[in-house]
Amino acid sequence: MPLSAVTAAWDVHMNADQVLTIKDIAAILNLAEKTVYSMAQDGELPAFKVRGQWRIRRVDFDKWMAIQAQAVTPTKGGK
Repeated sequence: MPLSAVTAAWDVHMNADQVLTIKDIAAILNLAEKTVYSMAQDGELPAFKVRGQWRIRRVDFDKWMAIQAQAVTPTKGGK
């Protein structure tokens, strides 16, 4: 197997196992950390706590983002 294929496979594996913080999610969504924290507390995000700190598995966040993108429906006339 070529090195590039091994590297690509490793990157996919690492992204699947990646765990994001509130700060990471806030940066990705361009929201305040306090907003993301509230979303996690309210169950709006697929988050879990580790010793009192919120974490989100990257794979769960990506699935959540896909669902959110599908929920948005364009309106007619730009309204």
